[in-house]
Amino acid sequence: MFETLLLNFLFLLFPVVIVLIFFENRTHSYNRKMLILLSAVTMILCIAKPIKLEMGFIFDLRYIPFIIVALFGGYKNVLPLYLILNICRFYVGGGGTIPSFLYSTAVFILIPLFSKKFLKLDSKSRILCATVISFLTMGFYLIILSMILGTLDRQFWTLTFHALTTHVVVMGIIMLLIEKIITNIKNRDRILQSERLNVVSELAASVSHEIRNPLTVTSGFLQLLNKSNTITPVEKGYIELSLQELNRAEKIVSDYLSFAKPQSENMVYSNMKAESEYTKNLILPYATIHQVEVQFSFNNSLNKSYDRNQIQQCLINLYKNGIEAMKDKGGGTLIIDISERKQNIIISIQDTGIGMTKEEISRLGKPYYSTKEEGTGLGMLMAYSTINKVKGIIEVDSEKGKGTTFVITIPT
Repeated sequence: MFETLLLNFLFLLFPVVIVLIFFENRTHSYNRKMLILLSAVTMILCIAKPIKLEMGFIFDLRYIPFIIVALFGGYKNVLPLYLILNICRFYVGGGGTIPSFLYSTAVFILIPLFSKKFLKLDSKSRILCATVISFLTMGFYLIILSMILGTLDRQFWTLTFHALTTHVVVMGIIMLLIEKIITNIKNRDRILQSERLNVVSELAASVSHEIRNPLTVTSGFLQLLNKSNTITPVEKGYIELSLQELNRAEKIVSDYLSFAKPQSENMVYSNMKAESEYTKNLILPYATIHQVEVQFSFNNSLNKSYDRNQIQQCLINLYKNGIEAMKDKGGGTLIIDISERKQNIIISIQDTGIGMTKEEISRLGKPYYSTKEEGTGLGMLMAYSTINKVKGIIEVDSEKGKGTTFVITIPT
């Protein structure tokens, strides 16, 4: 029995290890398909090698990957596993076929309902939640089995003890490993992003000032030349076009200067109320033009040291992105909420715009990537850079066609 239990446990480790080694850096959709396939293989192996008790009962751990995929992936991802599980179980046959079908159907219907709430929990809460769900669902299965058996003898209670303890312990271990992998991936991405932003910051500080000086001189001479009476209208047109391009180059340089290290003369120690209200008032006319209603609330008493100009520019960029995401929908609502939680300043910026895919979210903050046709991506890169300098993190939750929420967490 103990050897078969260890074998089932190794089957459960199989998809975790394979994905970690071979598919960790692949695209999100590719990872999802591989996880479903590997989970299906794991369930089939568990069915093929069940745990046999001395009194004649058998059970296996096939429902652990089934429940995990249901919690993390919802109905869309767990449906293939539901079909494969029941096809295999009917093929094997035996007296437990009907209880297995009823149990898997109940899990398939009920568990994915909690998927969205489950994904919003923190790591420890997800481990606890999955373990409790495993205990409850296995308890439900044993209740169905007891109704079919009628009489409950010592053998049944022995099965109950082994089934409940095994599923709870193994579910806890597997979830702990999964959450540890997720945490490590997030930490690695955060370190890579931080290094990328530091490189951009140093490059911006060293290059931007030098570029701005010749731009200013060139612009000045072109303006003087434009006032001359000896040039033709066609030549004036060329000069005006050149001035427009110089202004555009100046704007790009100014964007790069935003990545420079915080300036001591701009540093403040505050709760961000002045900056948040200033940026909100600044963005109101732009929101009105695009028929966007702005809802603003401020409930924060925590103070933080930061560069005032950079925080203002960061908030403006995020507000503008939210408003522009609602332009094509004929307007909407921009909800700005600044609060505190566990010694952290929480800035939530929510829009009802076009939303983003998970692939688009994963590329936010990377140089020169933008979801807008004429965007350079520097605005979002600057926002990530600013929050990184105050040791904060940006989390993005978005659904295509429904809107996007940026949640900024800044420790004090």
